[in-house]
Amino acid sequence: MSNAPNRLIVPALAPVYDRLTPFAWPLLRVVCGLLLVPFGWSKLTGPMFNTDVALFHRLGLEPAVALAWFITLLEFFGGMLLAAGFLTRIVAAMIAVEMLVITFAVAVPRGSGWQLTLLWATCALALALVGGGRYSVDGALKREF
Repeated sequence: MSNAPNRLIVPALAPVYDRLTPFAWPLLRVVCGLLLVPFGWSKLTGPMFNTDVALFHRLGLEPAVALAWFITLLEFFGGMLLAAGFLTRIVAAMIAVEMLVITFAVAVPRGSGWQLTLLWATCALALALVGGGRYSVDGALKREF
């Protein structure tokens, strides 16, 4: 960052930025992934699964049960995969699509609550574009989708 054309207002912070910048994408990836896991877990262990199935039926998203299983497993296992940075691009892309569907098929028609799912979709899309990076399982394997 210290080599950037824009000079820092507080130049003494350049070493801090230079040292911490490589961890920005991994931080976003881990937080996004770990925040998804409880949503999947609540569907695996509680009544949220049936709530999602009923919602999918109401929205005409069929086969509702299969889609509910896909979303549940994506949130639970996909969240863990995203946090670890394994199959990052494909998992992040699937999460981005899920969040866009939630945003435009559920939240926007209700008139509220769309901002966070749109933010989550944007973060997931950005992660799909950059991949797992150096500090990920993908990076350790030196292979990405």
